[in-house]
Amino acid sequence: MSPSSVSTRSATEVNADIRGLWQRSGGYLSPQDEAEYQRLLVEWAAATGAGAHNARTGV
Repeated sequence: MSPSSVSTRSATEVNADIRGLWQRSGGYLSPQDEAEYQRLLVEWAAATGAGAHNARTGV
C-alpha cells in the first residue's frame, strides 16, 4: 500500500495486525517486520484521520 492510498480497513482491524506483528516477532522487529510495521502505521493513520508523521512520532 502506498502512503497515498486510502485505507479500506478500520483502525481496529489495522491495530489488530500491528499487535499480531509485535506478538509474532517476540518484541524484536526484523528489517522486513519493520517495513511491514511502518506500512501498517501509515494505514492506521489513514484509518484514524491522523497524519503519518503523527503515527510515527506519537504526536
